[in-house]
Formats: sequence, C-alpha cells, structure tokens
Amino acid sequence: MPVAKTSLTSALKLFGDGTRLRMLALLSEEELTVGELTRSLDLSQSRVSNHLRLLRDAGLLAERHRGTTCHLRLASSPTASDILARLWNVLGAELENIPEHAADLARLSRVRAERTPGQAAFFNQLAGEWDNRAGDFTSGIGRTRALLNLFPRERVFADIGCGTGYMSRPLLGNVERLILVDTSDGMLSEAKVRLSSEARGTSLEFRPGDCSKLPIEDGELNGLVAGLLLHHIEDLTGAIAEMYRCLRPGGSAAILELAPHNQTWMHSELGDLHLGLEPRDVAAAFERAGFVNCVLDAVDDRYRPTSPTDEVSDLSMFLFRGTKPGG
Repeated sequence: MPVAKTSLTSALKLFGDGTRLRMLALLSEEELTVGELTRSLDLSQSRVSNHLRLLRDAGLLAERHRGTTCHLRLASSPTASDILARLWNVLGAELENIPEHAADLARLSRVRAERTPGQAAFFNQLAGEWDNRAGDFTSGIGRTRALLNLFPRERVFADIGCGTGYMSRPLLGNVERLILVDTSDGMLSEAKVRLSSEARGTSLEFRPGDCSKLPIEDGELNGLVAGLLLHHIEDLTGAIAEMYRCLRPGGSAAILELAPHNQTWMHSELGDLHLGLEPRDVAAAFERAGFVNCVLDAVDDRYRPTSPTDEVSDLSMFLFRGTKPGG
C-alpha cells in the first residue's frame, strides 16, 4: 500500500462505517471478487461499489484482474507512521466482534462452496437454480418439524407478538405447552382459528398483552420466539428485558427481524414504527438484558410485503438469539 498522509478525522470517518468494516473483515479472510463480496454481505452491488471506491482511494485494497473479473484483497499494511496503519493495527483484531460478522461468514461459506469442483459437478451447475427446479414446498413446515422432533417435547414456549400464528405452526406437536401473546384480540382470534385444529397434542394458550408487561410469569418459559415484532415497538430495551424475565435459567429467545430498508409506505399500511432494525441495536438490547451466548444468524429467506399499489418488496431479515444464564 502506498504511504499516504491521512488526517485523523478522515481516518476515523473511513473506519467508522459499519459496512466498510464488514467488507474489511471479509477481505481479511481471503481474496474475493466484487460479486462474491456483494453476495457475502447481502447488499446491492451499487452500495458495495461506493464503499469499495473509498477503501481503494485510501489505499486499503489491492486488485487482481482476470479477464473482466476484479479480485480484491487487503493491501499490505502501510508504514507505521501512517494513521491508517495505527488504527488498523487496533481494529483488525476486533473485526470478528462486529454483530453482522457471523452472518457474513455464513454467506461467505456458501460462496466458497460454489467454487468447489469435484464429483458433484453436475449438482454444482444446478446449485444456483436448484430451489427453482426442485426446492419448492407448499409451506416448508415439514422440514422444520423434522428438526424440532430431535428435541425434548416437555417444554413451554411462547410466541410473542404472534399475529395470526405463522411463527407458531411448526411448534405444534413438538412442545408440551405454547403461549401465544398479542396486543390485538383480533389477531389472537385469528391465530386460535388457524392453530387449534392442528395442535397435535400441544396445549395452546392465547393471552392478550404487550411487550411492556408480558402476561407470563417469571421463569415460566423454556424458550420464546418473536417474528417481525421489534420494528413495531418503541422501547426495544424494555421489550427484550421483559422476554428475559419470562425465561427460565438456560432458556433461549430467538428474534426474527427486518434489516433496515426504505419502504416508507409500511409505516401507515403495516403499522411499522421502524423501517427495520440494525442488528447491532438488537444485540445491545440483548446484552443489556443479561443474555449470554448471543448469536446473529444469516436467514435464507426474504420478507415480501405488498404495497397498496401492488408492488412487492423484497426485504432482508436476520435472526438473533441469546440464552438466559444458568440452568
């Protein structure tokens, strides 16, 4: 990397962006093409390209061209007198602690697999189209239930902000007792209609209430799930603290949530207070509540709501989970 004079303000601004740090964290793992980096980050190519330009201009990246493909890697460290080098020496060791890093690595693993030759060359050729050709299911619940059958059934779970019960359905027949909570009596009634005939021996309880004071006793739950709920809530910290209270020691909470997006129509049409949430904000709320073993997971799924003008959005989601100590 060429030696360059960089002001402290410019250096801090460069390293102060979470997306650029995610890029550097992946490129510190190995050389990637622009397309591979884009897929690993689950971002648009235009957004990635804008950040790459800034990192190139700062001399942090080196390029290797093969045909029309550009391969990127971290450049050699600048001299110790350069402020970028000194900041990088500190930041480089902390990149694995970025909240999104585990999910980025999971996507990177899939990108690596796409390159791997071998006996399965036929299937490698079909991999990108496999879900379109042979991966469709009417609901996908069968696969989920197969996995849930591996765990003990004698558990009490809750679906917080259950809506019509779409997150609860895979749990039916796989847990002893399931508590469904929602602020809307209408939503609870709809969930009851949809789920009661499919209970498969699971005891269902429908409780009206909100996240500021959940209608659940201290330590009543082995686990809980909240699907696409937190972007409807003003007090994120209070909601996560309430979930923590309801869990037994050793119990876990799993949160499925929208990543930040720009679909402003969802404020009025779907009652969304926030246009998605930053994973780092959810992580901070979990840590404040006292959760341990917190993990951010990639989600191979998209949320596709339809606007009043019949336009279908395609929105990223993430999964965050944590455990109450003890047990």
